[in-house]
Amino acid sequence: MEDYIFSNEYSKNLDAMIYTCGYETCAPGHSYGPAVRSGYLIHYIISGKGIYKTDGHIFRLREGDAFLIRPDSLIYYEADQNHPWTYTWMGFQGLKMKEYFSRTSLLDTPVFHYEKDDRVRLCHDKMFEAYHLKTNRDLMMNSILYEYLYLLASKFPRNAVSPREKHISYVEDALRYIENNFDHNISIRDLADYLHIERSYLYRLFKNFTGVSLQEYLLDYRMRQACSLLTETDLSVGDISRSVGYGDALYFSRIFRQKKGMTPTQFRKARAHSIIDITG
Repeated sequence: MEDYIFSNEYSKNLDAMIYTCGYETCAPGHSYGPAVRSGYLIHYIISGKGIYKTDGHIFRLREGDAFLIRPDSLIYYEADQNHPWTYTWMGFQGLKMKEYFSRTSLLDTPVFHYEKDDRVRLCHDKMFEAYHLKTNRDLMMNSILYEYLYLLASKFPRNAVSPREKHISYVEDALRYIENNFDHNISIRDLADYLHIERSYLYRLFKNFTGVSLQEYLLDYRMRQACSLLTETDLSVGDISRSVGYGDALYFSRIFRQKKGMTPTQFRKARAHSIIDITG
């Protein structure tokens, strides 16, 4: 396997992206740092030995070990003089990377170990193969990234999550579920089943954190989407009704009137007139 270094334009994906990966056979005593890095990096040791220093700790690592570099943490690592290591690395950037890594124990324990036939370890091999693709390389590398993050969270889960953090996670997952599925005929039972919790428990959590019930939030969200479609498109009321999760256009119109004080058609006309008045 030849040495390689790859860099990617991660800023095109604000969520999460591989921004660098590489493979290197180090010379005896080869070192990096002390320095800080701007992203998260994981080095996996294929063979040999070396040391990793971070947060005042010194870790002596060998084949099968891996270490995490956190952004803005002062780090230093050095290959052994007699048995220098060969390692591969992956670097991650994105607004959600801290949240993803917070689902693991690695932020507190930055040194860990892969088993020989571990699926986590194999992600490094697959990333090397993806590096050599001539087309759609970014799609393949990002698919491996999300698989890798999932496996890290599964194999090295966060040891302790406070009840409040768990409650907030349920509420955030519920909000995302509604945003992604409001255009379907979903129920609160569907949402509770998706989160694997009791419906009544979810109801209390959501109401405590948001001040409104799930039913109220779902209805308000659908009405906001309907108002946007009435204002910004020429879709029929029936098309808009189905687009926000109502198969019956008459029922949708009745609910809309209860919430907005006018029918969808009247709302569209009123908005059109207000735009005419504004633009003069």
